Amino acid sequence: MIVATGKSILNGIAIGKIKIYKAPKVEISDELIKDEQVEAEVARYDAARDKAIEQQNALYEKALESAGEDSAEIFSVHAMMLEDDDLSDAVYEIIRRQKHCAEYAVKHAYDNQAKVFAEMDDPYFKARSADIYDIEQNVLNVLMGIDTDSMQGTEPSILVGEDFAPSETVRLDKSLLLGMITREGSSNSHTAILARSMNLPALIQCKEISDSWDGKMAILDGYNHCVYVDPTADLLESLGARQKEDERKRALLQELRGMSNTTIDGTTIKVYANIGGPSDLGAVQQNDAGGVGLFRSEFVYLNNRDYPTEEEQFNAYKLAVETLAPKMVIIRTCDIGADKKVDYMKLDPEENPALGYRAVRICLTRKDFFKTQLRALLRASAYGNLGVMFPMIISLREVNECKTIMEECRRELEAEGVKTGHVEIGIMVETPAAVLCADELAEAVDFFSIGTNDLTQYTCAIDRQNAKLEPFSDTHHPAVLRAIKMTIDAGHRHNTWVGICGELGADLSLTETFLRMGVDELSVNPKSVLPLRKQIRSIDLSKAPSEGTVVF
Repeated sequence: MIVATGKSILNGIAIGKIKIYKAPKVEISDELIKDEQVEAEVARYDAARDKAIEQQNALYEKALESAGEDSAEIFSVHAMMLEDDDLSDAVYEIIRRQKHCAEYAVKHAYDNQAKVFAEMDDPYFKARSADIYDIEQNVLNVLMGIDTDSMQGTEPSILVGEDFAPSETVRLDKSLLLGMITREGSSNSHTAILARSMNLPALIQCKEISDSWDGKMAILDGYNHCVYVDPTADLLESLGARQKEDERKRALLQELRGMSNTTIDGTTIKVYANIGGPSDLGAVQQNDAGGVGLFRSEFVYLNNRDYPTEEEQFNAYKLAVETLAPKMVIIRTCDIGADKKVDYMKLDPEENPALGYRAVRICLTRKDFFKTQLRALLRASAYGNLGVMFPMIISLREVNECKTIMEECRRELEAEGVKTGHVEIGIMVETPAAVLCADELAEAVDFFSIGTNDLTQYTCAIDRQNAKLEPFSDTHHPAVLRAIKMTIDAGHRHNTWVGICGELGADLSLTETFLRMGVDELSVNPKSVLPLRKQIRSIDLSKAPSEGTVVF
């Protein structure tokens, strides 16, 4: 038996044969072509690029259906990259001037562009390097007639590879996927995102992967961060029993549908869901969330090739609000910037984008852009129970300015005879500045929603996009937990309810801590709603805190 270790993405057990996922090795000729072949090679490239664009658009639709807006957005970006004239012009130059075949030209032109991105200081553009390599492989696969769909095999298996690009993860037949193991990757890689969205055991950074594992029986043990290749009969029996117990517990969670989020001593809180867009509404309903605590409206922008119109936005927001009525739907205004950028907004590169021109800072300096979204939101408010929250707030001035613009939009709509409804106003508390000014801010809004991802980043000075800093990151850092407690207390002093919509909301080891702090709402990934409800219903706040519970 071989035991190999890595970093677990999800607790769970997968048992089955290993399938090594590896693209076939191909040789690209560097022989020169004849003059009369040049335009034929240009035409081959154009056809391959067009086919690759079609594939990216199809992958977008598939990802939208299977993994939600967050996972799908990358394929819209890839399609736009493939349509970039500068990239294609570089390919044409190599074919026409250097007299090389289309495959050679794609390989060198795309590699060169990827290297340019890799050398940039801006983390967003640096990350685009991997995207260029991904679309390069897509175009080469078309040119060379490589069938990537056949690489997964035809029987259920634990898939093993170096890492999985976005296009590879979406192409996978999920019904044949038992688990995933990669040599590379990070907690924010596409493999990790897919694993979490599918509740799939996955192991990353497993450096001992070997081609000799192909076809062998294995157990992926997410609880102990390892994989057993050729496991013993005793291990198969014991971990098989653990797997069945996990399945039994998941089935039992369904019995919690319709039940309240109430502790043993009678304390009830709201449990809402975080979504990326209307395509996630089914998951909200299936997992019995009490509403939407975070609708990431930036995906309406990321999935467009130009500024989305008021009508396009209204239709997206109305669908969510009307579908879930009378449940609350909280929509965050556009949070573009930092690692989320769109070409049509023409945002300048920045040395410190996480601290830069982003979110409400863009909205308050491009007011026409902001008003388009606010008008769409106000129109949607007539169809259900809407909350609007402003991200990246650091001052009362910003809150008041946002509210003034919103009231201006409401008066315009009323003058046009357009109906609007009541809107609860809130802010994201995700900066130390907002925490320290929470008493002033609470007087101006109806609710706070604590974004623990950015709050942790800014409080601990840890760039959340930098994989090298993972060993230094502590999501349970006392300073972060104290900041959360300070925010809850300040909100309650002014009758402002307080929720948490960051990743920590789904961390069951902190649920009792948050309840004892007095949090009013937790908003999590839809698939975390029922496990969180189960945890809440097991807690008794009238008794002494459980072991490991942090109390302030």
